[in-house]
Amino acid sequence: MAEVLKRNNVRVIGQGEKVIIFAHGFGCDQNVWRHLINAYKDKLRLILFDYVGAGESDLNAYDSTRYSTLDGYALDVVEILEALQIDEAIFVGHSVSSMVGVRASISRPQLFTKLVFVSPSPCYFNDGDYIGGLEKEDLDALFEMMESNYLGWSSAMAPLIMGNAERPELGDELTANFCATDPDIAREFARVTFLSDNRTDLAKLNVPNLTLQCKDDILAPLEVGYYMQKHAPQNTLVILEAAGHCPHLSAPEQTIQAIREFIEA
Repeated sequence: MAEVLKRNNVRVIGQGEKVIIFAHGFGCDQNVWRHLINAYKDKLRLILFDYVGAGESDLNAYDSTRYSTLDGYALDVVEILEALQIDEAIFVGHSVSSMVGVRASISRPQLFTKLVFVSPSPCYFNDGDYIGGLEKEDLDALFEMMESNYLGWSSAMAPLIMGNAERPELGDELTANFCATDPDIAREFARVTFLSDNRTDLAKLNVPNLTLQCKDDILAPLEVGYYMQKHAPQNTLVILEAAGHCPHLSAPEQTIQAIREFIEA
């Protein structure tokens, strides 16, 4: 138990019967949930953690084989809940962590009562009629730049991913998060993130789930939100009046309210 909690720098905050576990996205850490923590901590029990390679996790615990697929990250989520002896949780995942939650829920459905997907994408690349947002050549260029100059890639991409150019402090925060992540682990996680295709997994979900979709998101266009709504059973789609890929940072009030309505329903 202690080993798992140390590995992922697990923190438990707040009190209440309902439990939420927050899973951050690529290149970030648990601090990105601070607005939601402040909003929920008085009535809910909140579990925060860092993926191995991010934040204050144990870098020595990183295993390229284990984390070569999203199932390795999903196993972390399951192990954290088991270590804390929690048998029913609401999962809130950002970006790639949405599909981590899908995989965790498929493997251990009894552990989860609801799933919340913040800017999710079951597949980031365009494929026939499916609009994922990126072409395969875009991904090749992305990986090439990450290999040759990770810090340069972070400085260039983070503000674009964040959006909200009129609020440069948001892009600066995401850039700082990217740059603080171990570059070798980040490069491997990026490949897992952008090359995974979880479209067929959506039909296997058997718990209520919520998709929070921004109107303007370069990584998850509107078509992805509608795809989630159509193909994930028991899915509720909420389109936020927000831009960028990180509404929990750029539009926290809307994000907080949408999640609260969903988990209280």
